[in-house]
Formats: sequence, C-alpha cells, structure tokens
Amino acid sequence: MAAADVEVPARLSRDFHLLWSGQTVSYVGDRVTMFVVPATMVFLLGSSAFQVGLVSTAQYLAIPLLSLVAGALADRWDMRRMLIACDLIRFAAIAAIPVAYWRGVLSVPLLFGCVAVVSAATVFFNIGYMPAVATIVHKGELVRANARMEASRTVSELGGPALAGALYQGLGVFSLLVDAATYLASAVTIRAMRPFAQRERTHQRILARSVTGMRRNWSDPVLRRSTAGTLLANIGGPIFVTQMPVLAYQGLHMSAGAFGAVMSVAACGSILGALIAPKVSQRVGSGRMLALSMVAHSASGLGLLFVPRFPGAIVLATTLTAYGFFFAWYNINSAAVRQARVPVADQAIIHGAYRTITWGVIPISTFVGGWAVTRLAAQIGVLDAAKYAMLAATVIGIASIVPLGGMQRLLSTAAPMAAAPPQRSTVEASA
Repeated sequence: MAAADVEVPARLSRDFHLLWSGQTVSYVGDRVTMFVVPATMVFLLGSSAFQVGLVSTAQYLAIPLLSLVAGALADRWDMRRMLIACDLIRFAAIAAIPVAYWRGVLSVPLLFGCVAVVSAATVFFNIGYMPAVATIVHKGELVRANARMEASRTVSELGGPALAGALYQGLGVFSLLVDAATYLASAVTIRAMRPFAQRERTHQRILARSVTGMRRNWSDPVLRRSTAGTLLANIGGPIFVTQMPVLAYQGLHMSAGAFGAVMSVAACGSILGALIAPKVSQRVGSGRMLALSMVAHSASGLGLLFVPRFPGAIVLATTLTAYGFFFAWYNINSAAVRQARVPVADQAIIHGAYRTITWGVIPISTFVGGWAVTRLAAQIGVLDAAKYAMLAATVIGIASIVPLGGMQRLLSTAAPMAAAPPQRSTVEASA
C-alpha cells in the first residue's frame, strides 16, 4: 500500500500522550539528579574530582555493557511490565540516596552503586521504549511523536538546571526525592495505558539473539548507513561537548552564570528544531533529513573559528544554538526511520545492537579528547588546545555525509526489514 493510501489519525492517541507526559516529567527529574549528585559529593561528602568523575562514569557504563542483553531479554518479557519495573527500580535507587544520608551512611561507593543501578534500568527502559512507541503510534505519525518527545527532552535541558539549583538550595540532597517521584509518576502513566498490541516473542538464547541483532542491524542497507553515520557523530560529538566547559571556563574565562545563560539559549535552538522538524521532514523526506541535519549539526562547530576574534559568549551561543537545532532534527528522524523500518518484534534487539555500537564509543572519545587537550595545552595554551580538538571533532562529524548520503533513495527502493523467524515463540498480549 502506498504511503498516500495509508489512513493517518488526525491526532496522536491517548496512550501516546500518557507515555509522553510520564517521560516529560521524568526528563525534568533526570536533570535534578545530574545537578544534585555532583553537588552532594562536593559539598556534603567532600569528594575529589576523581571521585566525582568516577560516579559520572557510572551513568554511561551500562550502555555498552547491557544494551545487547537488554534487547534480547526485552524480546522475552512483557514490554509494558518491563517499562513499569524499570521506573520502579529507578525510583527506589534514587530515593535510597537521601534516605542513606538521613541515616548517616551515605558514601561514594553507595552513590556509585545507585547511579549504576539507575543507568542499567534506563538502558532497559530505552530499549523497550522504541518498540513501545512504534506499537502505539501510527507509522505516518512517528516523526511527529518523536518530535514531541525530543521537545520535552530539550525543554528539560532548558529549565531543569535552574529548577535543580532552586531545589538544592531549599532541600539539599532531599531534592532527589523529587526525581524519585518523577519515576513513580512515569510508572503510573504507563500503567494507565491500554494493553499493548500482541507481539511475537522469541525464546532464542540470549547470545544467539544478540548475534542476530548485530547481524540484522548491519545487513539492512538503511540501518547500516544510519549506524555508521551515528558512529562517526559519536566519535566527534562527545569530544566537542565535554571540552566545551574547558573552552568556556579556562580558555575564555567565562563565569558560570554566563556559560549557563549560553546553554539556556542553545537549548532554545533545540526546542525550535524539534518543533520545525516534522514539517521539514514532510517536505524533504526523512532520509534526506538524516544527512542534512547531521552534516549541518557538525558543521555548526566551525563557528569556533571566530574565537577569540568576537566575544566568546556570542560565538558560543550562536554555535551551540545551531548545534542543538540540527541535532534535534537528526534524533527525531533517525528514531522515526528505524521504528518504521524494523518489525516491532525485532526492534528491541536491533536497537540494542545499534546503541552498543554507537554509544559504546563515547567513553573512549571523551577520554581521548581530554587526553589530547591536556597534552596540547602544555604547548599552545588551553584556549587553542580545546579549540583545535573541538574543530577536529567537528570534521569527524561532517564525515558522516559519506554513509548518510543517498539515504532517501535507499528508503524508496529498499524493502522494509522482514521479521526474523524465532527458534521458538509465543504470542502474548501485554498485561
């Protein structure tokens, strides 16, 4: 059936709005945690910079370690119950931090464990979230649905730090109870959704299923190019993002308030991008949007060439606004393309393979970027060291045009992926 012949609902469903509202609240809570945990370590526990960095690392370790396993297990479990369980686990892990402080037993190892548990549960939630959206949203509305999710995420980035700062000023470590409550709210909204549509579940062994996910992610020409493009972006992008504070604070001597204002302006660019993306995608096609948005997103980093010729705050605000604007485009269309192309029954394991490949490189990139800037700074100064490292990262991101070019043609000619026949399967409805 042609795309024009498919009847598209006039509005997104009640179930999507429930999921969206729960995620929106949860996004804000995430920002509270990202602010409060380091502040708690510095001001209440007197932790060193190394200890703060160690706990921060716990946020990312689960992604390369668990994504494939999460994808394989999600194929066996009830999707709706899994999402609710992930929210409840995150609720308990975050709530444990202020409770431990109240009991006088809060420590760096306990914080590391709580953050690691939250990270692991988030991996499982995100793996299940992709097929959940594809199940409750019509194929023709995936871009619009993902645009709303992306807008919520960027709004949380805009207002979350300010809210977190105010909460910490008034409640201290107990402000984490607010974040814990957001996970509970998300669980309630998912529980209020109607049972998901029936799907075929596999009982293939975890290792075999993981290998299947990797193979299928790479064998499909659209998914392969999407993965390669995102991989290049995630080699360069994390270096750009993690060295930005170094450039701002140590290179340009900006105050925390000035840099915070710059980040807020940049978040406005992301929100605008999320709002415009659906209309632009309808005109030019999701495939073209992938290449256009990623190249424009990466090329925005070339704005650093104007540092220090022009005021740093203006250059960074302009650069990061464009950077976030086009990145929102990419996130929205990348998710929509993968959701529309992959059968719901295989989305969890294939998305797990995708995240393992594309996110697994991030810790390496951030380490290499920090090492390179440290070495260069001794010879050419912090400003130029951070600037040149970030410009090099920008060039790596621009190279994503190689795999992402021609995606629209592929989407038009390559048949969507067929479901993989499981070794043993059962058909069940979510409770």
